[in-house]
Amino acid sequence: MSRAFVKESDDDLSAGELPERPLNDHPNYVTPRGQELLQARLRELQEQRDRLKAEDEPMAKQKLLEVKRDIRYYQAQLERAAVVDPKGQPQDEVHFGATVTIADADGKRHAFHIVGDDEADVASGRISWASPLAKAMIGAKVGDTVKWQPPAGASEVEIMAISYDAGAAGRRA
Repeated sequence: MSRAFVKESDDDLSAGELPERPLNDHPNYVTPRGQELLQARLRELQEQRDRLKAEDEPMAKQKLLEVKRDIRYYQAQLERAAVVDPKGQPQDEVHFGATVTIADADGKRHAFHIVGDDEADVASGRISWASPLAKAMIGAKVGDTVKWQPPAGASEVEIMAISYDAGAAGRRA
């Protein structure tokens, strides 16, 4: 008999069918701050799981499935984490943990802090080391022009400054 003709409750369908959060194939580099954020998020989720276990509503059960899935994700991310201390990077080149000030084709300056995937937030000036812009800048020095491929087409930016002071990320220069 076709499954379409079998009546199952919504609880039966949602249990076990929640997809796992995907893990990237590349290394999980994190800054010391990024590792702290992962640990804090895992603690929050574990506390939320404990609260949800006490509830007996269908919505709480669904949320519990989501929280358990997220706990598995953050545990895996922490196990895979390779902490990179920005202080140990070459200070005259762009590498993981650097804050890079660039000038775009219009001469506008932008500052980006190169961080791990889970720490990335473009609105805050934090980009993943695996992003096209960060990949293009890795190894560059002040004065270098690098080409990268944004969605709108090929573009060039000039490296204006490099620092390993995380506090500079996200500021307009």
